[in-house]
Amino acid sequence: MHHESLLLNLAVCLAAALFCGWMANRLRFSPIVGYLVAGIICGPFTPGFVAGPEIAEELADIGVVLLMFGVGLHFKFHELFAVRQVAVPGALVQSLVATAVVMGASHLAGLTWWQGLVVGLAFSVASTAVLARMLTDHHQLSTPAGQLAMGWLVVEDIFTVIVLIMLPMLAVQQDASGGWSTVAKEVGAGLGKFALLVLLVAVLGIRLVPWLLGKAADSSEIFNLTVPVVALGTAWMAAQFFGVSLALGSFLAGVVAGQSPQLERVERTIQPLRDPFAALFFLSIGTLVDPHYVFAHPVGLLFALAVIVLVKPLTAFVLVRLFRRPLHTALVVAIGLGQVGEFSFILIRQGHELKLLPADVGHQLVAAAMISIMLNPFLFRSLPSIERYLRKLPQWQDA
Repeated sequence: MHHESLLLNLAVCLAAALFCGWMANRLRFSPIVGYLVAGIICGPFTPGFVAGPEIAEELADIGVVLLMFGVGLHFKFHELFAVRQVAVPGALVQSLVATAVVMGASHLAGLTWWQGLVVGLAFSVASTAVLARMLTDHHQLSTPAGQLAMGWLVVEDIFTVIVLIMLPMLAVQQDASGGWSTVAKEVGAGLGKFALLVLLVAVLGIRLVPWLLGKAADSSEIFNLTVPVVALGTAWMAAQFFGVSLALGSFLAGVVAGQSPQLERVERTIQPLRDPFAALFFLSIGTLVDPHYVFAHPVGLLFALAVIVLVKPLTAFVLVRLFRRPLHTALVVAIGLGQVGEFSFILIRQGHELKLLPADVGHQLVAAAMISIMLNPFLFRSLPSIERYLRKLPQWQDA
């Protein structure tokens, strides 16, 4: 039975996220794992409390906006520039390989090529939040290997932003009844609207938002109110008037706000608000998982897991070595990419909202994502042992 009370849904979902996130943290897993488990518990496929789908979706939308606003705040092109020679071609090739593998398998499983493309793109991107935490915990964030791994994910983030622009156009192509001329018109209109949005952000937003934050800086209460208004307002206007996703609109708002001298204060203001709603976003993703379906289709889960923890890392490892980077750097990048997270969930959710994907698509991805995020800390802890073993082999003696 669905519960339609906003207060009840918010209280129960936050309590479930708190308990499961705390348990995950105690077990030295990412809290994201706990939030996803909480979503399964509050979802329609398990007995007990079932969150109202419309309310859960609204709360998840707020979570997406605040989450992507935070990503935009810390989106720094100079990090990418420093490692561009390896990160740009490496990330693109690795993403294309993972996407192609999943597309082929999805087509064999009965999905169309377009549907397989969406699923493949979701598999191809890793979680910046999970990687940053792992690198920080293992004192790798400021090392050359850590910087390359983060730069690699910056490229994937840019790639995902482009995909978020293209998804509505894929939906038009799939549903179009007027032939390719209709598709061309819709695609042209979509690209035109996005170009206008970027122009307004670059010309107006880059001046207006820092100015607004500066004016509000004299009062802590007004400043604390200004930051979520900028995030939520920009996301809503971008979606309403320019036809882009809430995620993309809030990301652009974060990039603009990140240019303000008040950056650190903006981050301190948004984090207490972002964390609970981000937890609700991951919880909403967990509600999509039917455990019975996952257990009834173990081959799909094993394939999804193999792509995430084997295909992606091995591809990245080979590419980094081809660019003659040290063995240690290649291992850090490879293991760091052996998971998927928030961007993957956003793509799957967007695919469902646009009716690009069948209802049962996403069960294995979310389940495999949970397992990959759980495995990632253990793989990072095993990195020294893996490196020592490889260095004993003749071909890696001088790596």
